Amino acid sequence: MKAVVSSEWLKLRSVTSTYHTLGTAAMTVLLGVVWTLYVSGLADERGSLTAAAPERGFLPLIQISLAVLGVLTITSEYATGTIRTSLTVTPKRGTLLLAKAGIVGLTTFIAANAILLITYSTSRLIANGHELGFNDTSSADDLLMLLASGLSVTALALVGLGLGTALRSAAGAIVSVVALLFVLPGIVNYLPPPWNARVATLLLPNLVPQIADQRLSPRLGDGFLPPWAALAILLAYPLVALAVGYYQLKRRDL
Repeated sequence: MKAVVSSEWLKLRSVTSTYHTLGTAAMTVLLGVVWTLYVSGLADERGSLTAAAPERGFLPLIQISLAVLGVLTITSEYATGTIRTSLTVTPKRGTLLLAKAGIVGLTTFIAANAILLITYSTSRLIANGHELGFNDTSSADDLLMLLASGLSVTALALVGLGLGTALRSAAGAIVSVVALLFVLPGIVNYLPPPWNARVATLLLPNLVPQIADQRLSPRLGDGFLPPWAALAILLAYPLVALAVGYYQLKRRDL
């Protein structure tokens, strides 16, 4: 197993798409700086305002970027045909997928939390002396939200890996991730109440604030899920996706 993990780590480091996706996610830091400078300038004119925290407002950029990393970890091998070599060297398909999941999970968790922490720290440093709404809480109070956000990125990256394994198509898996992250939350708004709120609480983008024991948007009201339940559902997303991916990987001949 150790050799398989080392091999997967080498593969991840050797492809340029890894650095492209990590670089795109890291743009959150720059966007956070620009956003904070902009709203700080507005606050100078108005005295104070309520602005979105950059680490929350730009979280979808990190999520989708590193979800693409998870997708490409497996679909790039299907596209080049190297999946045959991988399965020849590691005939146990579950071991191969587990090694990929471990590498993707660890890489995205570290990268996401580093990007979020730098974005958070930089924005608070720039916003010092301005009343922007997002900088009126202590770092200790914001820690749980940051950790939940980082965990959501890792979960979505593993969902991407599972969908990429099941579909064998980078385009199909990425479209599925985009639908999960952006399209479904929009569709839920058209459900009649109270079903719109009940279904919305189960969707991945809305699990982060519930894990941090915070309200959802006013139109949805308070979250129905306690933090432990929201965390359990967040973890269920990648587990289900990887289980489907493993089933398809095992049953198909390459």
